[in-house]
Amino acid sequence: QVQLVESGGGLVQAGGSLRLSCAASGRTFSNSAMGWFRQAPGKEREFVATINWSGDTIYYADSVKGRFTITRDNAKNTVYLQMNSLKPEETAVYYCAAGWIVTTTSRTYKYWGQGTQVTVSS
Repeated sequence: QVQLVESGGGLVQAGGSLRLSCAASGRTFSNSAMGWFRQAPGKEREFVATINWSGDTIYYADSVKGRFTITRDNAKNTVYLQMNSLKPEETAVYYCAAGWIVTTTSRTYKYWGQGTQVTVSS
């Protein structure tokens, strides 16, 4: 069992940065693949980034490559998403998720946090 709590969301101007954190509880965190997804109002949830248990396999959505960075600290049971050069269209609720394999598909992740709101003003 893994419980996830996101933090770090907020309001930022276009071009600004935010760092999201996802704190996990449960002994299986260090073995889990961790992903970040986002969902804007009226839109489907979309993949943002994912990282495997050791941190040596990482995937990003094309739209965020070069601007977002996913990292994890297994000693702190935390995964991070550094977001730079944010755009207004990236306003969404950002969710972290835990699963057994590193994929870009949301249905493969078993555990989900409650989400944190990111609002990018123009």
